[in-house]
Order: sequence, then C-alpha cells, then structure tokens
Amino acid sequence: MVGRILGGIATSLLFSAFESWLVAEHFKRGFEQQWLSVTFSKAIFLGNGLVAILSGLFGNLLVDTMNFGPVSPFDAAAVFLAIGMAVILSSWTENYGDSSENKDLLTQFKGAAIAIASDEKIALLGAIQSLFEGSMYTFVFLWTPALSPNDEDIPHGFIFATFMLASMLGSSIAARLLARNSVKVESYMQIVFVISSISLMLPTLTSFLVTPSNVKGGSISFSGCLQLLGFCTFEACVGIFWPSIMKMRSQYIPEEARSTIMNFFRIPLNIFVCIVLYNVNALPITIMFGMCSIFLFTASILQRRLSAIGEKPKTEEWTMLKEKNAEDEELNVA
Repeated sequence: MVGRILGGIATSLLFSAFESWLVAEHFKRGFEQQWLSVTFSKAIFLGNGLVAILSGLFGNLLVDTMNFGPVSPFDAAAVFLAIGMAVILSSWTENYGDSSENKDLLTQFKGAAIAIASDEKIALLGAIQSLFEGSMYTFVFLWTPALSPNDEDIPHGFIFATFMLASMLGSSIAARLLARNSVKVESYMQIVFVISSISLMLPTLTSFLVTPSNVKGGSISFSGCLQLLGFCTFEACVGIFWPSIMKMRSQYIPEEARSTIMNFFRIPLNIFVCIVLYNVNALPITIMFGMCSIFLFTASILQRRLSAIGEKPKTEEWTMLKEKNAEDEELNVA
C-alpha cells in the first residue's frame, strides 16, 4: 500500500513537474515557441517508444536469460532512476517560479480551481485529457484478456513491442504535423480522437460480426487479429496524442499555475480509472471497450469546441483573477 501511494505521488510529479520545468526553461532561454513541439515529439518518440522497447527487452533478459527473478526489472529501474536523479541534480537549473507570489498549497489549489472554472479552454483541455487517458489506461488493463478470451497462447512481449512501434510511428506523424504552421493541432486532433474511438470499438463489433470460438488454447483467433490491428491503430493515436496535448497545454495553461492545474486534471482521470477497474468483473470486456469508444468520441466533440474558441486571443481572466486575489488578500490583512 505504501508503495502504491508513493507510486501515485511519483506519477503525478512525472506528468507535471518535468513538463512545467521544460516549458518555463524553454521560454526563459528565449527559444521559439514552435521548438517546443519538436522537443515534445522527440521525447515521446525516444522515451515512450524506443526506450520502452529497450526496457522491455532488458527486463526479459534479466528474468528469462539471466534468471535473476521477476523482481530484477524493478531493481534495475531503481538504478536507472538514481542515475537520472544524479544527472538532473548536476546539470539542471532550478525553477522556483515567481518568489513574489509564494502561496501555500491550499491557496494554489484554490487558484487553479478558479482558473479552470473561469476559462473554458482550460476546462475543455482538462476534460479531453481525462477522457483520453482514462480510456488509454483502461485499454492497458484489458488488451490481454481481449486478445486471448479462451486462453490462447499469444506472444505478449512481441505484441507489446508492436504497440510501442505503433506509438513511435504516431509520434513521428505528430512531429511532422506540428512542424507545419498551416496545420492546427486543435483541428487534426479531432480526427485522431474519432479514429481512436473506432479502433476501440472493434472488440464490440467483432463480438457481433465474427462467430466466437469456444476452443481453449491455440494461437490467436481471427477476431483477435482484427482487434490487434485496431489496438495498433489506437497506439499510433496515443503517439500523436502525447506531443499534441503537451503543445496545447503550453498554449492554454497559464505558467503561474501550470503544475497545479495539470495535477487537477489527474483527479477525474484517477477516479474514472478506479471506477472502471472496480467494475471490471461486473461488465463484459466488450461493454468496457464500448464505453471507452464513447468517451473518445466525446473527446472529439470537446476538441471541436476547443478548436472553435481557440481562435480567440488568450483571455485576461487569469490576470484579472490574480489582481482580485491580491485585493482580497489586502482586505484580509487590513
């Protein structure tokens, strides 16, 4: 239990602190905003793709070839994390934010909540992120039983590597799309969400269109092959999603509360995943994938709305909000 709590804290830091530091340092050094897209795409291609494949192969080497046991990949991960910490401590500069706006934790969360409620673009971005990532994490838990409903002998490691290759392909596509000034990220992401919705609908469709096999064991079925194709397409959409959502967060989320707002986005995401996993045995897999498909289609609708209002200049609500909070604090002091 302690490990899971610490893991949750580490995950929140992983998906907020590093990106916030990168965006702040990028503008601090006077780099062009367009270069952020290139950095995000390379991070997803190398980190979420290539490094994930190499890590899987290295973990398999430790367990199967060197017979160090199933805990050895976790021990190896701790070593690499320690190396990463040493590199960060020795080469990264610290970003303390604006020291004149030093606020306690409760005040920061209150300000972030008000910012989300007062700016429709931020609220839409948070809903889109929660819907997509919730569907993605649900997929992570369900793809194995979906491909082997009758205990078919499927090559899990090979399939995982294929997923990562598809994700790398998606990040490469995103890099080319983000490099074009004529292509809006808000526009093409609508199509990405629709494609991902169709991809995760395949398990539900194949259950009606393809006669299920009752034979235990054997190799992957025809229905499983169709689903695998859809899952690879979904992973390609995931590869496009990460650098694109990072790009949109850098555009719409104010720098003053970036980390806090990004962690706020994870609250509905975690609630959604917990509800889904709690009911995983109560609902058929086809229903679960159907729900994910609906959520992804809803994300495409919200993305369309974000694209419509994204043309407007950035609202001054955040500045007005800070001024109002400053006035309130002065009144409280008085």
